[in-house]
Amino acid sequence: METIGTPLLLGLFLAFILGMLALDLGVFHRREHQVGPREATIWTLVWIALSLAFNLWVYLQFGPTKGLEFFTGYVIEKALSIDNIFVFIVIFRYFSVRPEHQHRILFWGILGALVLRGIFIVAGTALLARFDWIILVFGAFLVYTGFKILRAHETEVHPEKNPILKLFRRFVPMTSDYHGKHFFVRESGRLLATPLLLVLVVVEATDVVFAVDSIPAIFGITHDPFIVFTSNIFAILGLRALYFLLAGLMHKFRYLSVGLGLVLVFIGVKMLIHGWVEIPIVVSLGVVAFLLGGSVLLSLLRPAPPEAVPDPLHEPVPDFQHSPAARVLEETEKK
Repeated sequence: METIGTPLLLGLFLAFILGMLALDLGVFHRREHQVGPREATIWTLVWIALSLAFNLWVYLQFGPTKGLEFFTGYVIEKALSIDNIFVFIVIFRYFSVRPEHQHRILFWGILGALVLRGIFIVAGTALLARFDWIILVFGAFLVYTGFKILRAHETEVHPEKNPILKLFRRFVPMTSDYHGKHFFVRESGRLLATPLLLVLVVVEATDVVFAVDSIPAIFGITHDPFIVFTSNIFAILGLRALYFLLAGLMHKFRYLSVGLGLVLVFIGVKMLIHGWVEIPIVVSLGVVAFLLGGSVLLSLLRPAPPEAVPDPLHEPVPDFQHSPAARVLEETEKK
């Protein structure tokens, strides 16, 4: 499958991303603290600026088609990643994760997502190169997922039904409470995991589910694995800052899920009919922008009641021992 990504170019891209992540955690977030709106806004703008600068380089270096493919894929993945914010809110509430520790979870979660999505993209590229009809399977799956989102009208998350929760408690020795920012502690000579590690594992498992939707969606825009990978990674890298910026405002985007559902249906149909009708990338970008922009505009025109959603970053956080997750783990241990 033809790609603009040479091994050298891919290596430089990965080195840049890892360098930025090291700078983020090792310098700017070396001290655990609650990320405020100003800091979240600055980092959100930084990641968007870096993404657009890379997009401009692709446009100038490889032409307008590749540039538009990257931008369309980035917009789709960015919109899908915003839906992740609601999931993070539910998970952090369920496990009673304090705000000053949430950035650490999201950092390592996104680092793991980088690896997992890379594997998904390599697998998807290999399948498309060997079996042309796989594109129809991807398309049908996206149409099904889109209609499922439209029918539900919102993202439903049930952490208590996640099998990872019970399997982790059953097979991994764990402390009864958090120990600051640590994933592991040593007690009485034994190395024990803390609940913070369990939260990270649940976040990673949740991202696998999101990747199953998002990766085929970008393959509906381009088959170039380098464009798929870079647009995907740039979109999720800004997710941590975006979480702290938008977590308390998610109720204002009540119709975003409708826009996302329609986008997935459109891309799915595009993949299903590609053998007969080729939809230009400019048209695809216009449709995606119209659907997402329309859902945001409708959300602002018809806002949800302000009392319907509490502020997850400033409401009191109980100890882990009093969280819903602790009760489920305790029941698992008794069985």
